[in-house]
Amino acid sequence: MKQGRIVKSLSGFYDVQTEDSVITCRARGHLRRGQMPLVGDIVEISVEKGKGMLEKILPRKNSFVRPAVANLDLLVVFAANVNPVTEPFLIDRVAAIAGNQEVPVCIVVNKYDMDPGENLAGIYRDAGYQVIQTSAETSQGIEILRKQLSGKFACFTGNSGVGKSSILNALNPSLGLQTGEVSDKLGRGRHTTRHVEVYQIGDAFIADTPGFSSFDTDQMDVIVKENLQYTFPEFAPYLGCCQFRDCSHRKEPGCAVVKAVEKGEIRDSRYTSYLRLYEKAMQINEWELK
Repeated sequence: MKQGRIVKSLSGFYDVQTEDSVITCRARGHLRRGQMPLVGDIVEISVEKGKGMLEKILPRKNSFVRPAVANLDLLVVFAANVNPVTEPFLIDRVAAIAGNQEVPVCIVVNKYDMDPGENLAGIYRDAGYQVIQTSAETSQGIEILRKQLSGKFACFTGNSGVGKSSILNALNPSLGLQTGEVSDKLGRGRHTTRHVEVYQIGDAFIADTPGFSSFDTDQMDVIVKENLQYTFPEFAPYLGCCQFRDCSHRKEPGCAVVKAVEKGEIRDSRYTSYLRLYEKAMQINEWELK
């Protein structure tokens, strides 16, 4: 029996990185019927006549529906303020999902050479996130990002066309990953990444994931409405200071969060995203949480 990490999942086959090689495996029937293997899973495999079989998934420290990954040390959310312009709500939902599982989030505002995205970067710096402004064309921020990734199993995610593959190529030119042009008419990119795959960058391992659009957010993990307040870091100083202990931070009188928004201490766009996510959370059925 060998142990390793799943580094690629495609059409029912799993590439598992062990100490000495990458072994392509199928999964035992009980795994296909139960807990589906994810990229990032630490697994036990058997090898017979050169063929691998995935026998067991070891306990996960975290896992996600979209991006479909497990055991993350860091989630890197890519955004841009130009072609395509990232809707802040997309960033906010992904960051909240990560925060709900206590996974650190780094926001990368890409395409600095075309538009620095200062306002977009400012929103997330004010919220307490690590923010890096990058450009694959000029190498802006590449070394800062490399240091942030060092020693971690991280995941790159973000809307289509935002430049995840280009940044991976900038971090390691030998990868030679395909990159896609962005449609000027539609303002969104073509999907060049079709599945989740892990690449090694120095001592870091990076899971590159397919880009998503605003229509894909309904497929993402759900968050219990009572927990949502804890996934917005900038809310932290005000929690427990409201008039009512069970304050939802929406319409209640004496809400410290609402007062902070009115004073400009919490950005309007972030609070608007909180309200949208709260409405979504109210529609969750109990069976979805099991």
